Amino acid sequence: MKAVEGNVRRGPSRAHRIDWVFKRRGMPLMITAEHGHWRRVQDRDGAGGWVHYALISGVRTVLIEQDMVQGHTRPDPEAPVTAMFEMGVVAKLGDCEPDWCRISAGGYKGWVEKAALWGVKPEELRD
Repeated sequence: MKAVEGNVRRGPSRAHRIDWVFKRRGMPLMITAEHGHWRRVQDRDGAGGWVHYALISGVRTVLIEQDMVQGHTRPDPEAPVTAMFEMGVVAKLGDCEPDWCRISAGGYKGWVEKAALWGVKPEELRD
């Protein structure tokens, strides 16, 4: 989510009723459908609806789903820890390997296990 606030509508136009408002910039959303300039999105809890594409950022983010997730210098559980990420933190997504992704948030960065993240598919690879 690029905007500070984004109206979530029942259908893909401004004529449709607003069901709720997303109020967290950077929140990762899964796009499940497209219709013209509208995107149907879903958040981690399954809540969603239609938002105008201008509210969607091209920057990939993820949500930390476990408390005190360790960020490592490389994708290895034995590698030195560079940061600890709290549950609920929204982080920028970087490279991803089969079981690990590099993330950054609040000036901290590190490799974390993919299973601790929402917003990246288990089979997804990025570089």
